[in-house]
Amino acid sequence: MSISRAASLFLLLAAAAASLPAQTLPPPDAKAARSGKTATLIRDSVLFVGPSTDSHRIQPVTQGHEVSIIETANNGWIRVFANTDIEQNAEEVEVFGVDAKIAPASGWLLDKGLVRKGQANGDLLLFGAAISAEAVATTGAGQRAAAQQARLLYKRLTEYFPDSPLVPEAMWRSADIRWQLDRADVQSRPSAHEKENYLRGQMNEDEMRRIEKKYPHTKWADLAAWDLIQNKICGDWQGSVKCPLKEADLYEKYVAEHPDSPRAAQSLYEAAWRMAAAGDMYSGEDDKAKAATARAKATELGNQVISRFGTSDYAARAATLIYKVEQSIPIYGSDRD
Repeated sequence: MSISRAASLFLLLAAAAASLPAQTLPPPDAKAARSGKTATLIRDSVLFVGPSTDSHRIQPVTQGHEVSIIETANNGWIRVFANTDIEQNAEEVEVFGVDAKIAPASGWLLDKGLVRKGQANGDLLLFGAAISAEAVATTGAGQRAAAQQARLLYKRLTEYFPDSPLVPEAMWRSADIRWQLDRADVQSRPSAHEKENYLRGQMNEDEMRRIEKKYPHTKWADLAAWDLIQNKICGDWQGSVKCPLKEADLYEKYVAEHPDSPRAAQSLYEAAWRMAAAGDMYSGEDDKAKAATARAKATELGNQVISRFGTSDYAARAATLIYKVEQSIPIYGSDRD
């Protein structure tokens, strides 16, 4: 860390500490802050004024946030700067809003559930805790807070154990959490119904682009490229056949460029479904020639799904799609008979 960054961090910590209750311990000096051992929590804890649960509570410290260890007591307590990942807060606040606004503070923490840099199996411990938090994020209660904790834990893994084989997966999962939250926000706006993609909000692509650059020709780059398609597709089609044609081309091109992707079967099916939908839309315009061409393309793509990904669920879905096309059962606008 440069002197200027360390000084800035210390000033931030000191200013935050000054705003806490009078019982809060004064922060250590800047040199101590820089030399402290860094760790993160895989459980929620509480920061105390003294090395005892009977002392005044300062604030909670949730899993994934960082602490800098300054002093160790003999009774299982450590004196720390808590939430020293303040420098990353601007990015996290952008993702999670006010829920990510945390204040750094100095105090005592029970030395339980901490993972330190370089700790044996620490990468696995962080990965397991992150997966558990991510699982909670898929349930009804506390989804956003759990998603934030999972993202932070994945990020800590990449920072604390940069040589771990789990880093690419952790980096991808952290980025995908942000992507899905951005997507939910974008889709909640009225502009989400605009036909043209450039007329609606866009998901932030920075982290996905970094994955593509750092891990080219890997499944993580494939998955990042898959998410990035979502910034290019239409919102509501609004009856325009250009939308399914454009999207089918995007999905077919994705498979050509990422043939071994975990999303390849799905992407090929999405292309087939959109060509079938285009066929229905052309029929609605009474353009029989273009309808026949689109449906033939849908059948061709569907057969590719079956032949290339026969054990996938998408192979079965493709078979059903082909049957409906052959039976002239509408795919798009199912109110027509």
